[in-house]
Amino acid sequence: MSVDTQLPEKSTRASHFDVSMFDGSTLTNRFALPALLLFASGFSALVFQVVWVRQLSLIVGVDVYAVTAGVSAFMAGLALGALFLGRAIDRSENPFRFYALLEAGVALCGMAVTLALANFAAPFAIIEDSAAPVAWIIVFALVGLPAVLMGGTLPALVRSINASTSDIGLKGGGLYAANTGGAIAGTLVAAFLLIPNLGVSGTAYAAAALSLVAAAFAIGLGKSYQAQSNAPANMNSRPFSGDVRLALVLYSAAGGVALGYEVIWTQSIVQFMSTRAFAFAIVLATYLFGLAAGSAFAARWVDRVRDHWSAFGLLIAGAGFIALGGIAFLGSWIIMLQSMAEYWLLQLTGNQLAAMSARFAVASAIIVLPTTLLLGAAFPFALKLVVEDGRAGSGVGLVSGWNTLGSIVGTILTGFVLVPNFGFVGSFGILAVAAAAIGLIAVFRNVATVGWQRIGAASICVLTLAVAFLIPSDRFASLLPGAHNGKLVFYEEGLGASVAVVEQGRDRTFRRLYIQGVSNTGDSLPSLRYMRLQALLPLITMQKQPQAAMVVGLGTGITAGALLAYDGLNQRVAAELLPGVKRAAALFNGNLEAASSPALDIRLRDGRRELLASQDSYDLITLEPPPPSAAGVANLYSTDFYRLAVARLRPGGMVAQWLPLPTQNDEDTRSLVRSFINVFPHATLWTTELHEMLLVGSLEPMKLDVGLMSARFEQPDVRRALQEIGINSLPELMATFVMDREGLEAYAGNAPPVTDDDPRIEYAAWVRPDTFSTVLPKFMDLAREPQLENAGESFIASMKEEREVLYTFYSAGLSAYRGDRDNWQRNAAFVSAHAPDNAYYAWFFGGSPR
Repeated sequence: MSVDTQLPEKSTRASHFDVSMFDGSTLTNRFALPALLLFASGFSALVFQVVWVRQLSLIVGVDVYAVTAGVSAFMAGLALGALFLGRAIDRSENPFRFYALLEAGVALCGMAVTLALANFAAPFAIIEDSAAPVAWIIVFALVGLPAVLMGGTLPALVRSINASTSDIGLKGGGLYAANTGGAIAGTLVAAFLLIPNLGVSGTAYAAAALSLVAAAFAIGLGKSYQAQSNAPANMNSRPFSGDVRLALVLYSAAGGVALGYEVIWTQSIVQFMSTRAFAFAIVLATYLFGLAAGSAFAARWVDRVRDHWSAFGLLIAGAGFIALGGIAFLGSWIIMLQSMAEYWLLQLTGNQLAAMSARFAVASAIIVLPTTLLLGAAFPFALKLVVEDGRAGSGVGLVSGWNTLGSIVGTILTGFVLVPNFGFVGSFGILAVAAAAIGLIAVFRNVATVGWQRIGAASICVLTLAVAFLIPSDRFASLLPGAHNGKLVFYEEGLGASVAVVEQGRDRTFRRLYIQGVSNTGDSLPSLRYMRLQALLPLITMQKQPQAAMVVGLGTGITAGALLAYDGLNQRVAAELLPGVKRAAALFNGNLEAASSPALDIRLRDGRRELLASQDSYDLITLEPPPPSAAGVANLYSTDFYRLAVARLRPGGMVAQWLPLPTQNDEDTRSLVRSFINVFPHATLWTTELHEMLLVGSLEPMKLDVGLMSARFEQPDVRRALQEIGINSLPELMATFVMDREGLEAYAGNAPPVTDDDPRIEYAAWVRPDTFSTVLPKFMDLAREPQLENAGESFIASMKEEREVLYTFYSAGLSAYRGDRDNWQRNAAFVSAHAPDNAYYAWFFGGSPR
């Protein structure tokens, strides 16, 4: 999914300034000051985009259509600003003041839009229900208006430095690098510093403050530079030449190819990276760095090149060939280099996040950087082909505007057409061939082109076609980490993400679900246990008779399938973001054929959007999203989301939230607990597996009536489903109770909650190696017995015995983590002796229940 796919084009629009018209220290100063302004513009624009795309995901959803539509609105605003403000800039007597007005407008609109989007989710759902076009027009207007102003900042500063056709490449390339440098800084600072410390709104306000400072600075520059500025350009009505129009079309197509690459990289590179926000920020920063470095390098010699058509064409064609060729050479050697970089940086810094960031940077540098260097180098040549004397503002606006429009088209075509129909490799091949075609047209456009240039372009085209046909279509599937020691039984490269199912194990096989190359879950017995309990435990313990239940996240289908085992439900709903996951679910054991059951309504929509847009209400909403630290997932663990879930609960209903222990540090787990109990006055915590917990909350007291629970437990399908995962009796189920609200309050302490505006868990520190073995004992120390109604002495005694066995098993697990073999053997022997018929314990100890 993806925030980062569009930023390079914003950077494209803002980077040209005049160097050659000055000399000595004056040259340095007059070059540096506009560059500084463009750096600030690039920084603030990138930060605003990150913030708004994140806010839009809470309004329109996180599916690929919604995200693309929201980002396209931003891109369209940039394009319109570049295209239509350029002429006004050329007529401006003081382009610095023009820039100041634009940047001040960006700041004010940016703050207003951030505030509006923060409160627009519910109104959007209401308006969309009755007038969908109106709702989307409002979204486009909110995001697009400030983007229009951003689109004019580059042409304004190019106009301010009196660029001409003789030096536009040098000046344009330099400003492009400056603006893109600001975007790089914005990418990294937003992810590593601003959002973790200031939250989403605070980050936007920081960007607005920077824009206001830039505007004030530009006003001062306008006064001091006014004497050196040219008179307003001679605007005449003559049309641009045919060569200019062709260059714009080709550069627009090149923009589509470039963003097409970025769409595929975003989905395919994750298996070498991580789903953390830091990883995606580093990928985007690498992309932008390639554009900036390529442009800066090419700007130094562009004005000395005679044949700009051939240079432009060869760069675009070469970028396509390198992008495709890079896929052919992907392999385990990248992982080896990543491991080396991670190891050495960890030794130097002792910082796990820094070490992992080095790992991400290696993969990005190998896969993304070479192509973007050539794409960035093409920009100064595009300026040379388009910009005419007296039309610096409009010329630069046309270049960046048309390129941005092409980027929008490329993003949509690649994400919605190419990848679903041709996969990653096929899409790369098509884009590379398109790049080669662009190169051929450009090289052959100049009749004076020498033979070697034409031969070179034709050779690139032939080689590109050959490589496109030779690379196996399952190239990325073969690189899946789990596929090396397993059997790939399902693989699909589709809308939004790749989905794979890998069969692993020898003596006892099980299957794992991979999304974007990252393992999510599987159908091994431990996974089967926690996912079935995710649904059946709250259904059994609920005071009222549940009739409607919803699962957020289909995954393997096991949790949703558990709903099928429970009699009495007349509505079962599962919300799933990815169509590929729905198709893959049929391949997992233990889900009671949920994917094909007519009793389960699978809705292909992200869970938050489903709750926001649908008026259905439920007795149980059980949440099984990806781990909370994954990018874009914090919005399913926030207090704001829980309040939304409460609004869809029927009286006496419950919300159950999966709480994994190994995926975040102790302080972050405390924040997750705080988020939950801040919304639910009645909350309990249960342990569903060694590594997993389950938070259950309600607005009303949750009584545990043994008589009522016994009747539900004894439902034949429920009892069978629980026995298969090592829950053989109701006392054994009650033994998984950990604590009530009092205990949760003690554990959470003063930890700040996760909110939509403060998604701290997504930007938290890297997980420490000893996290699990530290957090689980804390919960065990705080554990207490449940308050049961209608429970006899024998029931309580049996529950205590089962609790002792369970906690001894957990102690064995902790001993294994700590390398304490003697204690592990002693505890394992105790568990095996006291629970010989338990399938769950037997799975770990290598036996089978008797």
